Amino acid sequence: MVKIVTDTLSCLPQEFARQHGIPVIPQVINFGEKSYLEGIDMDNAAFFKMLRSSSQLPKTAAPPVELFVKEFSKLASQGEPILCLHPSSEVSGTVRSALTAAAEFPGATIRVIDTRLIGTPLGTLVQLAAEWAQQGLDIDTIEKRVQEMIPRCRIYFLVATLDYLARGGRIGGAQALLGSLLQIKPILTFRDGRVDQFEKERTHRTALARLKQLVISDYPSGGEGYLTVMHADVPEQGKQLAADLAAALNLEQVPVADVPPAIATHGGPGVLGVAYFVAG
Repeated sequence: MVKIVTDTLSCLPQEFARQHGIPVIPQVINFGEKSYLEGIDMDNAAFFKMLRSSSQLPKTAAPPVELFVKEFSKLASQGEPILCLHPSSEVSGTVRSALTAAAEFPGATIRVIDTRLIGTPLGTLVQLAAEWAQQGLDIDTIEKRVQEMIPRCRIYFLVATLDYLARGGRIGGAQALLGSLLQIKPILTFRDGRVDQFEKERTHRTALARLKQLVISDYPSGGEGYLTVMHADVPEQGKQLAADLAAALNLEQVPVADVPPAIATHGGPGVLGVAYFVAG
């Protein structure tokens, strides 16, 4: 059976990872001279506490190659093919670390996919890949299905401030919004593997209303859209957005995920976003 590997930027639920034996490689958070492995040395509560008390903005780093080597060594010994699903190489060096590690196992079948995504939709692809693997599909079929879904993904999100994206160097195509004299609340998107601006609204309320409208008008009817909501330290807003969208789209429930520190570092507290897949 094909083995699936991912990292903490996928927001993959821990219980799912445990049930399906999926290694989730941790991202690295650096506060000054101290480094922490996401989800191992530091959870979200500890991260936000440090973020608020620190005079320095933390920095992130891709998982070191050794962490991938350790997991590949275990999996390769089983003789099964390995499929790695990781975030966009435009915003993370994770794909590079995985490829470097894979080169140390020339006799193994290890494929690394740059999904050009980040957050919960990446986690959705991981969950689907794991389910397809359990159904007995081969690595070529699973990879093809994943690649076909990537361009169908839509990610829209709001931030409390653009400062974190700008200071962390991840602002991408939304750079044009900086320095505006208007007090705007942009709706941001993830396009071509990086952050980009989608629309500008004047208030958080109108931006949130527009965000909901986008999902409701675009969500596939009668199809699997795999809608998810993600947030950074605003759990009540996340729950309310999920409930509103579930009611509007007649969905039983919409999963809500806390984004990990490596995303919150660049988006800042207050990130509120949605992700889904349009019809193929």
